[in-house]
Amino acid sequence: QVQLIESGGGLVQAGASLRLSCLHSGHTLSSAMGWFRQASGKEREFVGAINWSTGSTLYGNSVKGRFTVSKDNAKNTVYLQMNSLKPDDTAVYYCVAGTTGVSARPNWYEYWGQGTQVTVSS
Repeated sequence: QVQLIESGGGLVQAGASLRLSCLHSGHTLSSAMGWFRQASGKEREFVGAINWSTGSTLYGNSVKGRFTVSKDNAKNTVYLQMNSLKPDDTAVYYCVAGTTGVSARPNWYEYWGQGTQVTVSS
């Protein structure tokens, strides 16, 4: 069984930076990990993902150039570095892991974390 434990959310002002972390535990190997987000009253949105072996990444259009997904294989941890945050980035951020590679499709990922709240004030 896989567990994904997120940390790092909080309240920041517009323009600030924040880094989320997601620890992957369990015996099942995941080929990709990433992040989705869901703002109140809106649909779930793909943020970014990384291939665990190659390090190749994929990003959602709304965060390209501002957010970076990275990994630390030794720590079984994936990170989401968020820069130049905007109020529109306010959402619950979910860590995901899957065994079939990187995708922007939510149903590509078998495992989901509990989510961590990020709030950006104007």
